Amino acid sequence: MFAEAGCKDQQISEQVVQRSKQPNVICTLPGTSDKVIIVGAHFDRVTEGNGVVDNWSGASLLPSLYEAIKIEPRRHTYIFIGFTDEEKGEVGSHFYVEQMTKEQVAATDAMVNLDTLGLAPSEVWISHSDRRLANALAYIAKQLNLPLTAVNVEKIGSSDGEQFAERNIPRITIHSLTQQTWDAHILHTSKDKISAMRLEDYYQSYRLLAAYLAFLDEATGSSDGPVSGFK
Repeated sequence: MFAEAGCKDQQISEQVVQRSKQPNVICTLPGTSDKVIIVGAHFDRVTEGNGVVDNWSGASLLPSLYEAIKIEPRRHTYIFIGFTDEEKGEVGSHFYVEQMTKEQVAATDAMVNLDTLGLAPSEVWISHSDRRLANALAYIAKQLNLPLTAVNVEKIGSSDGEQFAERNIPRITIHSLTQQTWDAHILHTSKDKISAMRLEDYYQSYRLLAAYLAFLDEATGSSDGPVSGFK
């Protein structure tokens, strides 16, 4: 899918992950500076259901977001990562972060984590997201007249963004879980299939994220810019 979106051979790589049978899949979109924005989503699933919501909804969006932002020149290098074995303890993202040098950590302005989209309009795990990144997303949602609310999911589990926070990399996790969708028992069950998706909400999440990633190239790493949104 990365190749079909235009990610060239020299920009695609597989990172062999210890303790996993599958690699992390990486597509790099070069920028003009050494600054980096990471966009990630896990591609593994549990055995129950088809894993469409959790998390093919996030992983399959990565090539589309690459395609959306590759057209215009950019300052940041964007690294799109499909993480392996999130369901087994975030194995892929743990390994990726462990391999980052101090220089790579310092150069990374943001990590945008996509997990479980399309059940409802976009949500932010606000208690586990950098406040400036969350406010920037709220600003873009307002500009596009798209719904966005804060829904915390600590009781459900963790996600791949948390490893980056441990190394003081600003991160944000975007999802679509609400109390209603949680009560429907879709995740980790036979109900996790394409019919569970609200495709219009999923498309609007794509629109929001594509605009957000482009905006971060201008706003991230700067003390200026509109950041009002979540309080």
